[in-house]
Amino acid sequence: MLTSDLKDTEYNPYYKTYVDKASASLNVVDNLKDNLNYTLDILQSIDDSKYDYHYAEGKWTIKELVQHVIDTERAFAYRALRFSRNETINLLGFDQDDFNRESFANTRRKDELLEDFIATRSATIALFSSFNETMLKRIGMASGSNMSTRATGFIIVGHTRHHLDVLQERYL
Repeated sequence: MLTSDLKDTEYNPYYKTYVDKASASLNVVDNLKDNLNYTLDILQSIDDSKYDYHYAEGKWTIKELVQHVIDTERAFAYRALRFSRNETINLLGFDQDDFNRESFANTRRKDELLEDFIATRSATIALFSSFNETMLKRIGMASGSNMSTRATGFIIVGHTRHHLDVLQERYL
């Protein structure tokens, strides 16, 4: 299943920019794998000392940006699991700034964050690899909007890509 297979009813229009950042020629699992390598290439190339940098007052450091990507992936993978199991309860969202503030990301080292990202993405890949076509097409509800299991995977990829684009434009 490719991004072109998604219907507009499978995710909130807010997420379209993320879906559009996923590779149109790869299925969701291959997108997750490809994005893992792309992300690691960029994050590993940044000097450890730059991970405490933020480009403006009140903006996240690189450590906080990476932690945000990890936390968001975990939240969306959890949504995917619930949707795949035919959950009908509306899953609540989360406040990214509150999450980030309470993550204490700036106390972590670069290598710890990268290990955490690899572990999180590996678990996400394993999860999505376990879904069959029926599970991938299932629709759940998150933050008051419909979302399919497969859409969550493409959104994870696009969200990561979005933050890597910001990183390259504003931090490096």
